[in-house]
Amino acid sequence: MESRGTHTARRPISALLGSLMLGALLALGVNAARADALDGVLEVRSAYVSIENGVFQLFARVAYPVNDDIRAALKDGLKLTFDLDVVVSRERRFWLDDDVANYQLKRELMYNAVSDRYVTRDLDPRISDPQRSYATLEEALESLGTVDAWPILVAPQLSPNRQYRVSLRAGVRRGQLADTLRVLLFWTDDWHRESEWFSWSLQR
Repeated sequence: MESRGTHTARRPISALLGSLMLGALLALGVNAARADALDGVLEVRSAYVSIENGVFQLFARVAYPVNDDIRAALKDGLKLTFDLDVVVSRERRFWLDDDVANYQLKRELMYNAVSDRYVTRDLDPRISDPQRSYATLEEALESLGTVDAWPILVAPQLSPNRQYRVSLRAGVRRGQLADTLRVLLFWTDDWHRESEWFSWSLQR
């Protein structure tokens, strides 16, 4: 009888140890995923401004990370948001630069299981064709990283005798999250990644 009582008392301890081990493994999985889920190149590779009829238009090429974790998370229902921060500042010699314009281009990426295609969407209401679809993740990311003739300034915003600088920074972060354990292991509510700033003097 004592032997059975002792065995019964130990069962909750074993269950507790098992739960602790499972929790530790899940925590390791989350930490590893947070470090690896967005692994890959994230940078503004080129950018310039062209002037047409007094409107300053931005052209840029951004490289976004691509890997199997991103592909799997998208297919599990995750939505990703891509931001391009644009700052135009007036250069000041003995003080901090003064921001003249500050914009953010926002785009989304999701996977459509019915059509088996990756769907991108521009969140700028001025875009006439905001949604497009692609057969591969690589094609979708290339499109997301392409900015052509995006208006950022008009000539009256700039003083003729001042020097100006344009700076870009690309970012990618979690959007809509599906309620699956697999996705939860890879993405947290505040997880995101940003590139370094890409800057140059504005030529007029």
